[in-house]
Amino acid sequence: QVQLVESGGGLVQAGGSLRLSCAASGSIIFSINAMGWYRQAPGKQRELVASFTSGGSTDYADPVKGRFTISRDNAKNTVYLQMNSLKPEDTAVYYCNAITTMKRSYWGQGTQVTVSS
Repeated sequence: QVQLVESGGGLVQAGGSLRLSCAASGSIIFSINAMGWYRQAPGKQRELVASFTSGGSTDYADPVKGRFTISRDNAKNTVYLQMNSLKPEDTAVYYCNAITTMKRSYWGQGTQVTVSS
């Protein structure tokens, strides 16, 4: 199993920054081959924000390109999402996701990000 714990959300003014963290643990974390961040705003579907693909490259949603950066610390089994120049439309619950080599998908509990105008 894989457990994912997010942290770092909060309330910030437009133009501000936040850094989210996602710490992975569990008996099969060695089998994780892709991790990413998703978000879900009220009344909307969950959408991909940024991810590390199984090939090791990064992928970003168009609305966050140039503002958000995904990074990782393999020694700490942690993935980060640095969010700069935040906009009110970035307000959402942000979820960490991990996919294993057996195509199992795991989710964290989510962390709220609120950007005030």
